[in-house]
Amino acid sequence: MLNALFPLGLAALAGASIVVQQVLNANLRAALNSAAWSGFVSYAVGVACMALLALALRDPLPPASLAARIPWWAWSGGLFGAIFIGLAIVLVPQLGAATFIGLLVTGQMLASVAFDHFGWLGLAQRSLDLPRLLGIALLIGGVVLIRR
Repeated sequence: MLNALFPLGLAALAGASIVVQQVLNANLRAALNSAAWSGFVSYAVGVACMALLALALRDPLPPASLAARIPWWAWSGGLFGAIFIGLAIVLVPQLGAATFIGLLVTGQMLASVAFDHFGWLGLAQRSLDLPRLLGIALLIGGVVLIRR
C-alpha cells in the first residue's frame, strides 16, 4: 500500500504543477502582451530543464540511426504540447483555472477512452463499458458544477 502512495502522490503533484504552469504562463502573457512569446518562454525554460536533467542523469545522446527508424508521427508530441500551452495561455484568464483544468481532464479522459477502445497508436484495446461511461458522465457533471 505504501509503495502505491508515492507514485500516486507524484501524479497528484504533476497535476498541481499543470495548474501552476498555466497560471504563470497566463500572467507572463499579460506582462509580455503576447501569448506567442509567453508560450515560447515556457518551452525554452522547459527545454533547458530537460537538457539539465539529461546531463544530470548522464543519458547519452541517441544515435542518428535510431532517430531515423522512428516513425514521423512519433516526433509530433511537441506540436500537441504547443497547442495545449497556447490554448491554456489564452483560456485560463477567460475561463478560470478550475474550469479550464476540469475541461482539460474531461477532454483527456474522452480521448483516452477512445484511444483505449480502438487501440490507437499501439495501445492495447480496452473496450468502452458501463463503468467508463459513468466516469465520463461524472467528469462532465463535475465540470458543469465547477463552472456554475
